[in-house]
Amino acid sequence: MKTKFKRRKDNTINIALLLYDHMLATSVSLPVEMLRAGEAVALQANRHAPRLSIQMVAESIKPISTRALIKLLPDIDIDHAQRPDFAFIPSLWRNPRPTIAQQPKMLRWLSEIWGKGSTLIGGGTGVCLMAEAGILDYHPATTHWHYVEQFKRDYPKVDLKPDFFITQSERTYCAASVNALADIVVHIIFQIYGQNAAQQVERNFSHEIRKPYEEQRYLEGAVDRHPDELISQIQFWLKTNLNTELSLNDIAQQFGISQRSFTRRFKYATGINATQYWQQLKIQTAKELLAASNLSIQEVAFQVGYQDQANFTRLFKQRLNITPKAYRAMVRRKLFSND
Repeated sequence: MKTKFKRRKDNTINIALLLYDHMLATSVSLPVEMLRAGEAVALQANRHAPRLSIQMVAESIKPISTRALIKLLPDIDIDHAQRPDFAFIPSLWRNPRPTIAQQPKMLRWLSEIWGKGSTLIGGGTGVCLMAEAGILDYHPATTHWHYVEQFKRDYPKVDLKPDFFITQSERTYCAASVNALADIVVHIIFQIYGQNAAQQVERNFSHEIRKPYEEQRYLEGAVDRHPDELISQIQFWLKTNLNTELSLNDIAQQFGISQRSFTRRFKYATGINATQYWQQLKIQTAKELLAASNLSIQEVAFQVGYQDQANFTRLFKQRLNITPKAYRAMVRRKLFSND
């Protein structure tokens, strides 16, 4: 199930970032910087790309005290705020309940804009505001690990998924951490501006190697956790035998299933064809090896089942718009920049 984003007729994307006392400043500053970067990349390639209209929204126009002791000044109060296409609800430090109790207008506004079609993105304990407004009832959600048990007691109607860093259901996204929030922002940039902008923002802002958004989320209604046991067995085999020289047809026969049946059942169970899945596994593992090992490019290629380094490099660049050598240099520069 994919979220479809409909652009406004005026080609403007309205973004709201909620502000309240004791919030984590990075829950607001990081999305803004990433979104602006995505906009800049897109406009450089196409001057007709959508423009972002970003507002800092609070219950009243007064400075907001953040956990970092940085004061933020809202652009507008809730009564006069535009209805956003995307609204970000930042995380709070420790117990969010005292702050939530002081935000009755904010809760009503969240419920109202969600009912009118806005997409809501909650980070960490900021998810509690969405739950308090009743938006997450009978929907999956996640939150910061520190607050899981209290969240279960406070919001028993929410289908909490504490083992997931990201959940998505209808027009709600929940992130368990700031890093997971960054992955959601990349996903949203992809929705608005496409793959090139998303990849460039990810490369410039991702300071560590994480699984892609699609692989770490819990998506309500998704088929990636499917009941087809045979396909699950084949998926596990593929993950643990990346350097096999067997073709997908050979693997299907090994599991006693025809290629035609395998192709049909795999697509039905996972939502993507087997070749795409196989390549995604290989590229993800290659990324991890390039970042964390001293294997040569040829050795990395061999580890993920490519005897020909040139073929591996071509596919890697096709998928990520960067060569394996350049990717390794970029990632290690970020990972070890403090050495």
